Amino acid sequence: MGEQSRRRVLQAGLGAMAGSVAVGGLGGTAGAAERAATGAAAAPADGRTTALPWVADLGDGRYRNPVLNADWSDPDVVRVGPYFYLTASTFNRIPGLPILRSRDLVNWTIIGHALTELEPRDVFDTPQHGNGVWAPAIRHHAGRFWIFYPDPDHGIFVTTAVDPSGPWTRPHVLKPGRGLIDPCPLWDDDGRAYLIHAWAKSRSGINNRLTLHEISPDGRELLDDGRIVVNGDELSGYTTLEGPKLYKRDGWYWIFAPAGGVTGGWQSAFRSRSVFGPYEDRIVLAQGDTPINGPHQGAWVTTQRGEDWFLHFQDRGVYGRVVHLQPMRWRDDGWPVMGEDDGSGRGKPVLVHRKPAVGRPSKITAPAAGDEFTGHRLGEQWTWQANADPSWASLRGGRLRLTCPPSADTADLRLLPNVLGQRFPAESFVATTSLTLRAGTPGARSGLVVLGYGYAWIGLQRLDSGLALVSRTAVQDKAEVDAATPIPLPRGRSSVRLRVEVGPGGVCRFAADVDGHGLQPVGGPFTASQGKWIGATLGLFGTAPAGAHGDAAEVDWFGVGPA
Repeated sequence: MGEQSRRRVLQAGLGAMAGSVAVGGLGGTAGAAERAATGAAAAPADGRTTALPWVADLGDGRYRNPVLNADWSDPDVVRVGPYFYLTASTFNRIPGLPILRSRDLVNWTIIGHALTELEPRDVFDTPQHGNGVWAPAIRHHAGRFWIFYPDPDHGIFVTTAVDPSGPWTRPHVLKPGRGLIDPCPLWDDDGRAYLIHAWAKSRSGINNRLTLHEISPDGRELLDDGRIVVNGDELSGYTTLEGPKLYKRDGWYWIFAPAGGVTGGWQSAFRSRSVFGPYEDRIVLAQGDTPINGPHQGAWVTTQRGEDWFLHFQDRGVYGRVVHLQPMRWRDDGWPVMGEDDGSGRGKPVLVHRKPAVGRPSKITAPAAGDEFTGHRLGEQWTWQANADPSWASLRGGRLRLTCPPSADTADLRLLPNVLGQRFPAESFVATTSLTLRAGTPGARSGLVVLGYGYAWIGLQRLDSGLALVSRTAVQDKAEVDAATPIPLPRGRSSVRLRVEVGPGGVCRFAADVDGHGLQPVGGPFTASQGKWIGATLGLFGTAPAGAHGDAAEVDWFGVGPA
């Protein structure tokens, strides 16, 4: 096949779709200055890069929101000494309950996970999209870290650790039942302990109310039947009251909780002199005239120097629930306000602000995205779609080996547990990888995927005639179809370089190099979609038809950087 013919075929398929997408670096606000601030080197010729696709630290004593520009949904944070620790909901993904650490609430690193598998195991051995781990709470008490988290189909669980990077104890069921969500504990000054939680109407038939229990101080059992302490149905304008966080300050009990829904709601505070109420309420953070919709569900933390800050999420659809940091202060009337006070005690989100005053400066960083596969295990950014089998992935000689497990569901990647994925790391970014398929079974395949309700992938597949570059898409509830005409690999070649460039709105453009002559566009644009309660997933996979044996892919590296 001649060069011009090869280019025409690579651009076939969806290439007839009109229009082009302007892809800006870092949402149009960052560029060489921010990349230089990270100490990143220029991208090598093969497409790898050490540049971060998003940095929140502006390098001049200020930060920009979001501080975590990825799907760290339902964040909760606790400070222990000079460090802040954050966890987030992970739904069906494993490992679950990530632990992120920061010195300044702006620059974060993933240090581990609290869950290595989901139970019941026979349920979560296959993808259960939208189920599993919902909004958690992280606390430090009696020399241990504690995470209380809900599974809306099974109950409220507790896991603990001395070291936040692990190991964590096997989760204990504190309160079994359906529809129990968003738990948070409080250990009071007198040694008594309490648990507050919300309700999911999809499982329990009720919502918009918060229930409080007294629990044993060891977090092992409930000590009463619980009582409703805030009923949103009795409050004007309140819908979907959820995500409560329980605190105590200067003799007041405080519940910070969002309402109104994740896309258009607000953040409220409730206070009472008794933990059991009655509570009075005030809206303390709302969108106002900013582009930050539904500032929702987060955590109040205080620095060692006494500054108060509030982290919350913003639902951005295909990008997931990104995390914003707001300054917080206590007004003369005794109420907190987050962000910029409008004068009435209702704050609105800030876009740029001075960083928290924590003394020692922090290295400018963000959670890992790329991976050179040179360590002893996968980077902490990677997750599977269900409980994992250790045989699916291994690191050998600076490469990732992905097996191609046989499956009857190979035609739908949404049904495969062995999709290795990570969060979109920014609004605009490029991901590039080098992949080799060592497979003799027709139908065995491996590639680079963007996965949500719909998905698109590009990679290699073993056909009856040999290896070929393929590109396929599947829209929601539909089967895969070709997005471009398959391209046979040159004789003796089993490797390909792959790239996806993601721009605003989640518009993806794929490219490949099948013969060493450089990356060329494949097909046309594909608009990524979110998943069930999560943003789109960027990932790798290998799979083979039922009955196959020994097929595998090797991934040399996985580079993620600015578009």
